[in-house]
Amino acid sequence: MSSTPSARTPEELLELLAKGLVDAPEQVSVERFDEGDGTVVLELSVGPGDYGKVIGRGGQTAKALRTVVRAAAAKQTRRLVLDIVD
Repeated sequence: MSSTPSARTPEELLELLAKGLVDAPEQVSVERFDEGDGTVVLELSVGPGDYGKVIGRGGQTAKALRTVVRAAAAKQTRRLVLDIVD
């Protein structure tokens, strides 16, 4: 039986969601950086033609991704920042 989305780490959840949005899921990568103050920074990168898909019109998709991933991190009582990098 597979784990539920609530049982996933924020990194796994972000990767799963991003792969569902893009045309080249094999180019999705998520890097995690732990800051000294307890903040977790996740850097999402996708293939060159897929940035528009993860950002969305007016940034709505990126905002939704940030909301979902922050909610997943809140269960671990951590502050999370999501950066979409190229």
